[in-house]
Amino acid sequence: MKRVLIVDDHPAVGEGTKTMLEQENDIQVEVIEESSRTEEMVEHYNFNVLLLDLYMPGINGIELAKKLRKNYPDLTILIYTGFDLSTHFNMLVEADISGFVSKTASKEQLVTAIRCALRDEVVIPLHLFKQLRRSEASANSDEDASEGTTLVSLNEKEQAILQEVASGLTNREIAHSLHMSQRSVEYTLTGIFNKLGVRSRTEALFKAQELGLVSKS
Repeated sequence: MKRVLIVDDHPAVGEGTKTMLEQENDIQVEVIEESSRTEEMVEHYNFNVLLLDLYMPGINGIELAKKLRKNYPDLTILIYTGFDLSTHFNMLVEADISGFVSKTASKEQLVTAIRCALRDEVVIPLHLFKQLRRSEASANSDEDASEGTTLVSLNEKEQAILQEVASGLTNREIAHSLHMSQRSVEYTLTGIFNKLGVRSRTEALFKAQELGLVSKS
């Protein structure tokens, strides 16, 4: 029997995922909404896999994964996200997780991701694989064209905010969606403007999409 712990602050998502997974005869699932309880659960129960929501109050899934790795280096951890995976790929890899899966994945895709992770294998969606290949080719071309080219990068928070901008959300709505203060959203947007050399949300989004830093809607 494989034991899975889902950590997600959205009850409907956690219970829905639990229902899907427990249709498999060899998978048993526990769900918690508070990320602060994760270490306690891991310490007292022998879980094979953790599914961590990417964005949660208090600590995001990546930071939680890093924290757990210190005491449980062999734990199989998957990031479970409703955001576009392509915008988070590099930091997910750098976090030393076992893989990631979209909340829009079908039951078959979710189960496959879990079983592959348990075999130390990672499944990458085809559209993401193709996008990463294009990005690599583009990066190589840029390097050949100019050795002095300055590379622009956006951190996790900046990528998430721009992705919400692409969805048409206001600063207040973004703050609510990402569990941030509106002032923090505005401060981060200012930093994005400076990085990209632009003056507005629209320009920032266009430039970031042009550079492949966020996906085009």
